[in-house]
Amino acid sequence: MDTLLIITVLVVIFALAFDFINGFHDTANAIATSVSTRALKPRVAVLLAAVMNFVGAMTFVGVAKAVASGIVDPFSLNAFEGDTTGSVVILAALCSAITWNLLTWYFGIPSSSSHTLIGSIAGAAVASAGMNILNYEGFFKILQALIISPILALTLGFIVMKLFKFIFHRSPLYGTTKAFRLTQIGTAALQSFTHGTNDAQKAMGIITMALIAANWQSTDEVQDWVRFACALAMGLGTSVGGYKIIKTVGGKIMKIRPVNGVAADLTSASIIFGATVIALPVSTTHVISSAIMGVGAAQRVKGVKWGMARKIVITWFITLPISALMAALFYFLISLIF
Repeated sequence: MDTLLIITVLVVIFALAFDFINGFHDTANAIATSVSTRALKPRVAVLLAAVMNFVGAMTFVGVAKAVASGIVDPFSLNAFEGDTTGSVVILAALCSAITWNLLTWYFGIPSSSSHTLIGSIAGAAVASAGMNILNYEGFFKILQALIISPILALTLGFIVMKLFKFIFHRSPLYGTTKAFRLTQIGTAALQSFTHGTNDAQKAMGIITMALIAANWQSTDEVQDWVRFACALAMGLGTSVGGYKIIKTVGGKIMKIRPVNGVAADLTSASIIFGATVIALPVSTTHVISSAIMGVGAAQRVKGVKWGMARKIVITWFITLPISALMAALFYFLISLIF
């Protein structure tokens, strides 16, 4: 039990570290448009995002339950009292997810924390017990959400921007720009809130999995201390900020004006919150970047820097398999230690 306790404590620490990293990694996505249009100063935007991420993280738990039991049945990981295999699987998944998040943050690539976490859980579990360990129904349901959500964001962003152009085409440019810049303060807060409702819950689900695997919890309910700790870690991570990714999302996809920022923020917040309501984890990175692309295409197709967009999309596709392979490697390495 001493070994099991050590591994479980490490899982909790690493899960909170993942949430912290997710905070500064993905905060950039939530506030990139408001910073790039100068609707908010970077420090103010980061502080606003930190508070709203914390509030959002404390509000919902459905996504946490989906992560805890949707990819792998956590009760299949606690084979017998004192068995550490399940806990090693979860620790390996976290090591992989954290490594990939740090690498993509370092190079300023808006990669998906959701993809890397889900790929890592699957990879470590398969390395432990083979393909039959996966909960295929839940796993494919989550994959469908990850694939469909950016397509919806791209489409909805295009439609919202077209509507804005139709409604405000006769409005004085200066007055409209000023109004949209002020509106962006609210949409940035909404964006950060919805980010917290979805992303922070992923670490909650991981810790819940670890508690079940250690036979310290008999249901997939998220305990109050887990909710608070993950919300706090996300908020603190958000306060650090991720300015490299702000630069990529806020300027390298397209030149963003206040009206574009509002359209993109409303689009992505709607998609993310909708996913939270139906208890499905989605990639906030995918959704926000796709919303910006859709808005840009509605404004002027050639105005979107599709070369950068292509690099982002490639990163999206390679994240899941690379994370799975890394997690399998971490599983074998950690198994040697324990």
